[in-house]
Amino acid sequence: MTDPIADMLTRLRNASRARKTEFLVPYSKLKSELARILLKEGYIEGFELETPEKGHPRLKIRNKFVNKTCAIAGLKRVSKPGLRRYVGAQEVPRVLGGLGIAILSTSSGVLSGHEARKQNVGGELLAFIW
Repeated sequence: MTDPIADMLTRLRNASRARKTEFLVPYSKLKSELARILLKEGYIEGFELETPEKGHPRLKIRNKFVNKTCAIAGLKRVSKPGLRRYVGAQEVPRVLGGLGIAILSTSSGVLSGHEARKQNVGGELLAFIW
């Protein structure tokens, strides 16, 4: 797998379109931080680490539904392995005029766009969620 973040976002998109209440993603620290931000911003209901006796650990992510529609209307992977996209502290984009969030990997950890602007840090622009 060349892009595990894109794989996680694709699983999230597919699960929300299929109206699945929960889905599994192979565990990594970065994916766990992405799930933490999605939980903090209210896009998912929760997540937990599932460690089977045999095999690799996985994240179990629970989708959030409001009136039978998923809380996530759309998402987009921005920085890809073939073309990385970095932004400075003053260039952090607003998604849909503030209705969505940008997720950045910064020197202060994985942050949402408004947290990065508040802390005045830039970094790699991972994804847009709305």
